[in-house]
Amino acid sequence: MKDAFGLPQSLLVLGGTSEIALATARRLIARRTRTVWLAGRPSPALEEAAGQLRGLGADVHTVAFDALDPTSHEAVLGKVFAEGDIDMVLLAFGLLGDQARDEREPQAAVRVAQTNYTGAVSAGLVCARALQSQGHGSLVVMSSVAGERARRANFIYGSSKAGLDAFAQGLGDALHGTGVHVMIVRPGFVRTRMTAGLPEAPLATTPEAVATAVELGLRRRSETVWVPGALRVVMSALRHMPRGMFRRLPI
Repeated sequence: MKDAFGLPQSLLVLGGTSEIALATARRLIARRTRTVWLAGRPSPALEEAAGQLRGLGADVHTVAFDALDPTSHEAVLGKVFAEGDIDMVLLAFGLLGDQARDEREPQAAVRVAQTNYTGAVSAGLVCARALQSQGHGSLVVMSSVAGERARRANFIYGSSKAGLDAFAQGLGDALHGTGVHVMIVRPGFVRTRMTAGLPEAPLATTPEAVATAVELGLRRRSETVWVPGALRVVMSALRHMPRGMFRRLPI
């Protein structure tokens, strides 16, 4: 069960090699979390991540999970929940893609959409049902400010995150009053392996800063968290900007 501050004792990470997810796991282990499940494609990186978290004192398990195989989600995730209650699920897998290539190769674009949206819908619903059966827990969904308004530079990724964000909002409404808390996290540009080599956007942040915001959001039982917080105002302005003006921005 969660402690008095809303922090979890047990954590399931979907996207077990995500730098943001692992920074969040490290922060939560330092506070309260004792059992961690890292779900992802079997790889040396997944095992290395598990070993690092074990070194912090957590009981860490890995589970083979593929966002692109929704037919396996109920069985795979069901086995995790069968081992005991999960206080928090962190849905953190995602694919940035390559906008120029993805426009030329529609199947590559489909892979981005299926990972970021279809896979997340499937896994999110499976976990939401399990959390509801427990009667408690948090589902934390890693969205992105890219989903607030599609930009020419990354509209394929942005549209997939827009779908994920809308799904998470609706799921949060559907679960209101059940004891299950859905929190959407909207980071801006985060300095990770995924964004290495890309031009850094204003208000860029780090995995550790996102982890700090997630912890604060859990304590406050927030429904939406922006990282950094100033992006809430920036994106509100961009969202309402006339389309002709928006097109001329160097973004």
